[in-house]
Amino acid sequence: MPTSGPYSWTIRAGQRDRESLPYALVRVTPQVVDILARAVPRLANAFSDHRPAKEIRFGVGDILSVTIFEAAAGGLFIPSEAGVRPGNFITIPNQAVDVNGNISIPYAGTIRAKGRTQVEVQQAIVDALKNRAIEPQAVVSLVEARSSLISVLGDVRAPQRVAANAAGERVLDVIARAGGPASPGQDEWVMLERNGHRALAPFGALVYEPVNNIYISYGDTIYLYREPQTFLAFGAIGTLGSGFGQAAAAIPFEAWRRWLAEALGRAGGMRDELADAASLFLYRGAKREIAEQLGIDCSRFEGPIIPVIYNMNFRDPAGYFLATKFEMRNKDVIYIANATSVEVTKFLVYLDKINGTINDPITTATNALVLKNLIKGTASPSVLVGTTPH
Repeated sequence: MPTSGPYSWTIRAGQRDRESLPYALVRVTPQVVDILARAVPRLANAFSDHRPAKEIRFGVGDILSVTIFEAAAGGLFIPSEAGVRPGNFITIPNQAVDVNGNISIPYAGTIRAKGRTQVEVQQAIVDALKNRAIEPQAVVSLVEARSSLISVLGDVRAPQRVAANAAGERVLDVIARAGGPASPGQDEWVMLERNGHRALAPFGALVYEPVNNIYISYGDTIYLYREPQTFLAFGAIGTLGSGFGQAAAAIPFEAWRRWLAEALGRAGGMRDELADAASLFLYRGAKREIAEQLGIDCSRFEGPIIPVIYNMNFRDPAGYFLATKFEMRNKDVIYIANATSVEVTKFLVYLDKINGTINDPITTATNALVLKNLIKGTASPSVLVGTTPH
């Protein structure tokens, strides 16, 4: 029979075609909802280290300023005619950390700066001068950071590389320094790359779930891009008032996240005269480790993503409670199968059409013969097929 998708019993029977894509069928239960809730794309899930950023250490190319103090005149740097007064100092011209990771200090030689903190470099300078200068003290300042940088790219108002803040900054702080998102936040995605590892989350997850607004370390890359989240709806979907087209449509979230109950409402609900309320199916790929937690035998599947069809039963009154906790994902596909009675009705209508197709020529021929006999006067008008005598 003509249909807009697979029959519900075909989906439940599992994949029988060896040449087609295998899938796993999962009935939505409270346990399934809890497992999926822990697996939503969040930065907090990908990066477990939520401590403040590590101390800034100097690197090759950083521009440093060094000021050296002596306790009295007549020492290594302050001439004796300058008089005896506390706070005598000189400032060495700014210099970059060279390719070997060193800076040069008069009378102290090369001082290792790469990989050291400000305090460590200051102490190294003092140790090199303490036997030659009068109670030397050193102050090292970072004039221009060229190694401890954070890259903010993509759909921000001012893409740039910003210097890391020694006080520690979170993802939203750094995005704000780059001017903030250039598009509405509900359509923005944030990708964080650190040490070759990437994680992805909606921008709204950083705003509304502060645990995802983790600390940034220098060397990180933040990339924002705009991708409006949508889902697809097929089958016995109601379209009255939905405004998204007939039977199948890509429907925007228009929010940073949606629940299945909301998505079904945005699609117009289920067609009362067509839908089987126990046969709502949601198509989505699941990571292998998540699929195993759902109780799926992953041995027959290849690759890291397992095709999963989730079955929600709305004949169960509690199904609507579960639907308010089942979070939608970008590009999810909802399919609602027809009720069995609808398929039976289709078949009966089909038989009626076949019967009519067969009977109509016979009726026409019979009537033509009777009409011919009437003209000859050898038949009664009541013999005409489909007429009633008067």
